[in-house]
Amino acid sequence: MLKLGWFSTGRGSGSRNLLREVMEKKEAGLLDIELPFVFCNWDNTEEPNPRKEQRSQFFDMVKDYGIPLITISWKSFKPNLWNIDKKRWRSEYGEEIRKKIADKKFDVGILAGYMLWIDDVTCMQYNFINLHPALPDGPKGTWSEVIWQLIREKKCKQGAMMHSVTSEWDRGTPITYCEFPIVGGDYDILWKEINDKLKIKTLDDIIKDEGPKNSLFRKIREDGVKRELPLIVETIKRLSDGDIVVKNRRLYKDNICLNRPCDLSMEIDRIAGVE
Repeated sequence: MLKLGWFSTGRGSGSRNLLREVMEKKEAGLLDIELPFVFCNWDNTEEPNPRKEQRSQFFDMVKDYGIPLITISWKSFKPNLWNIDKKRWRSEYGEEIRKKIADKKFDVGILAGYMLWIDDVTCMQYNFINLHPALPDGPKGTWSEVIWQLIREKKCKQGAMMHSVTSEWDRGTPITYCEFPIVGGDYDILWKEINDKLKIKTLDDIIKDEGPKNSLFRKIREDGVKRELPLIVETIKRLSDGDIVVKNRRLYKDNICLNRPCDLSMEIDRIAGVE
């Protein structure tokens, strides 16, 4: 049985949907896993707290599943230190996390919508994996930054990957990934639209004027989102089945350290219904 440490900021429906999907598959006997705890970096007493109702729903879900909930409010934790030395704050907050989870043994930590940077010591002590909405050789940054970079470079493919978490953000060893084309079919007319606009304005102007409302941007985002939850769940399944192992932040299969991630594109397309 694979023991998963679950880390989430619990800020919206995405956090609940992911936990629900994993727990339903566990209860159906499709995932051989256990969640010794869920950790959240809010305790929901903070003010202002625009996500309070969303987080309350997440906390209720965790409790309904009978999973121990551990919280440390990042807003209440040494705010003066946060204001003067964020690197030191991160280290001390990480130390507090490690104290709280010291008796909770887990094989892999999942950052399931966790919105804080894990400190270096915690990264080294545990094996964490996280979703990055780009291919292993794709752009770094937020999902929005990734998509605009793809458009800027006129790339033909997009995807998502699960990767190990290290002190270098989004640069840990890729574990699994899926890819899909962003040319051909419905994409061709969207590329033509943006190329026509680029004849009279810069891409930076388009980003400023349209932002995420741009049709090509929106299409790439929608096709990526369809695959993200299936990729996370299928990666957990491969880990729980023992098909792959994450050890010392590296990927192993049959006790051999792999230098390439597992391509799950066909399986993810099937699960997401986009074959």
